[in-house]
Amino acid sequence: MNTTYVLSRYPSFPMMQALIFDVDGTLADTERDGHRVAFNAAFREAGLPWNWDVRRYGELLSVSGGKERMAHYARQVAPDLAARPDFDAFIRKLHTLKTVHYVQLVAGGALPLRPGMANMIREARKAGLKLAIASTTSPENVAALLRASLAHDAESWFDVIGAGDIVAAKKPAPDIYFWVLERLGLPAADCLAIEDTAHGLKAALAAGIPTLVTENGYTRGQDFTGAVAVLPDLAAMCLAELEVLHQTYDRHHEI
Repeated sequence: MNTTYVLSRYPSFPMMQALIFDVDGTLADTERDGHRVAFNAAFREAGLPWNWDVRRYGELLSVSGGKERMAHYARQVAPDLAARPDFDAFIRKLHTLKTVHYVQLVAGGALPLRPGMANMIREARKAGLKLAIASTTSPENVAALLRASLAHDAESWFDVIGAGDIVAAKKPAPDIYFWVLERLGLPAADCLAIEDTAHGLKAALAAGIPTLVTENGYTRGQDFTGAVAVLPDLAAMCLAELEVLHQTYDRHHEI
């Protein structure tokens, strides 16, 4: 499909005013070869006998948030450690180590954006749509990925970046989306969220936001009931087609 032709048919995008992106697994396939590798490097550096293989990490992804994921695992395999009074501080320090390793991986170009994502972001900017991030990953991780994959000033392309611990309840709670919507100054129905997991979809829908899912190897087969569409990626999708999906979405869908 010719993008220029289609965009000319939908020049004003009267309904869709913003795209809100999840990061890990959505913007880039960061989980298996990014975060998992960085977690294991942090464990080695901290002298912990932990190693998350691909299968185990896939299971742990049911827990949203890196610090929460490590704490959950520690309670399973090292209850004495989890019972220490300084356990929360230990997990925070361990997560800081992990972030250093992750940022190094991203800066080295190991984690490119998923097919179609860079083009979609650039199209949206040209069309005057607002861009936002709604993620549980740390702000440092978001910044590193945007700079390495788009441009050195790519953070400034986004009107709102909601990341890390700015809200207490992680996905599938909708708190991060409510936070982003408030700062965008837009109603939920005027936005389109792009997610990759059932947790992320539930969070966005609970905030009233129509949501497109781009599934990946870890999330394929999850329950995506309520999504505008479920796609393998955005490689063959242009912005005008997202607007068509947005316009035809049943605004009275039970969420």
